Formats: sequence, C-alpha cells, structure tokens
Amino acid sequence: MIVDPDDWVLRVDGLGKLYGRLDADAIAATGPECATSKYAPTSTVVAAWDVGFDVAAGEALGVIGESGSGKSTVMRCIAGDVEPTVGSIKMRRRDETIAELTELTPSQRRRLRVEEVSIVHQNPADGLDLRLTAGGNIAEPLTAAGWRSFGGIRQRAADLLDRTEVPLARMDDVVREFSGGMRQRVQLAKALANGPSLVLFDEPTTGLDASVAAGVLDLIRSLLDDLGLAAVVVSHDFGVIEMLTTRCVVMHHGRIVEAGLTDQLMEDPMHPYSQRLVAAARS
Repeated sequence: MIVDPDDWVLRVDGLGKLYGRLDADAIAATGPECATSKYAPTSTVVAAWDVGFDVAAGEALGVIGESGSGKSTVMRCIAGDVEPTVGSIKMRRRDETIAELTELTPSQRRRLRVEEVSIVHQNPADGLDLRLTAGGNIAEPLTAAGWRSFGGIRQRAADLLDRTEVPLARMDDVVREFSGGMRQRVQLAKALANGPSLVLFDEPTTGLDASVAAGVLDLIRSLLDDLGLAAVVVSHDFGVIEMLTTRCVVMHHGRIVEAGLTDQLMEDPMHPYSQRLVAAARS
C-alpha cells in the first residue's frame, strides 16, 4: 500500500525515559557507544533517549532490538502505561484534531484506548479476560464505547471472529479453553472492535510454535493491508519486522542506531548491531 508520509497518525519526537535522576552526565555516559544504558554513579537507567519517528495511515513501522534496547519502553510510553521523562507523542485523531498524548488525563487516556488505540500483547492473557467467551471479550470494548444493542454487539463480534479466522462455532466458548494461537486471534478481533486508528503490536508471535506464528503473521499482514491502519510493531526478530512492516527503526541501549525501509535494512544493514540482528534472522 502506498502511503502519504504527511498523513501521519502518530508522531514521536525527542522521546526519552529515565529511571532515576535526569542529568547530562547520565545521558552522555550511556548509549551504544558506551555499551550500557545504566549510569553507575547515580544508578540512573536511560531506557530511551531522543527517539523519534512518524507513522502514516496505512503504514506499519517496526521497532526492533534485543531485550534492554528500549523498544518496549517506547511502546509503553505510546500506550500511556509509562510517563516519558521528556519528548512529545502526538496522535491525529479521527476528527483530525491533534492530541498530545503526554498531556492527557488518565480518563482521557483510557477513553482514547477504548476508541482509537488498541494493543495486541505478546501474551494474549494480558489482552483478554480468560474467564469470558470469545464473544464476551469483544463485547467489552464495544460496550465501553457505548454499544447497547445485544444483537448488534453479537453480530459485530461474529464478523470480527470470522475475519480473524476464529470458527464461529467457538464464539461462546470460554477463551481459557483456547490454544495460544487461537487466543491471539481472539485478541486481534478484540483489538479491532472499535475500528482503531492506531494498533500497537508487542511481540505478537513470541511464544507461539513456528507454524502457528506463521499463520498469525499472515493474518496480521492481511488485516493491515485491508484496513489501512497505522501500526507500530515491536519485536526482537527481524523476520517478524520484515513480514509486517515497510519501515523500521533499530534500537540499542536506548537509542535509535539505524532507520530506513525494512527491505533495504534487511539487504544492506549499515550499523554493526543491525547487521547482527539481520544475521540472526537469516540463520
């Protein structure tokens, strides 16, 4: 899909998150060149610093790095689960107004999560209520958004389960009884319930068997193509990033070390850390 780079839905600029005291020495003494994210004299951890990117409507952007690279911190800042130390996170809403996510109140942030931003977690149990049925899980965000017709909710749930390849015969089954791959498909259906503008994917196939993961990735790719969503995909695996995204940023020790088109980075990575990740994906 061809996207307009000026038609951004998400804009992250100068994002930084420190655990501990904010000071110039901690920033200068951490990062890829220093091979650490922790400043020993004050025990300050620079989890992310000077992170910036845009995501357009109809585009999936990847954020890749190993554990401790800062990618999950960036995701949690965008989601509103972590308050950034510095920087800006803007979102263009459906009504074309621009929201500065760092300035929203907790109630405004919760409302945004119901109406326009969805998260697909690595562990489906984090995004689903395993005590509820597949249909019941989808009903939750719909009722939170104001849906009141039982018939309308049930039809919407059925449509989404069908779209995410969950057998409709299992709509009234408790999700606890589902396999990991089937739970992830229900979580995808739930994430799409209210037609979000932005979807955040946090390691969406980690922990799944290879064959199951491949099917989930195919499903996510087709959904992104069909629905024209803006998406951010966080992963440690360049194979996942290559499958789902058109552009990506590579993070290491809290900083972006390389950014560009995903296919070009896969073919000719410039930074040694990117080269190592690509080599691991190809092995």
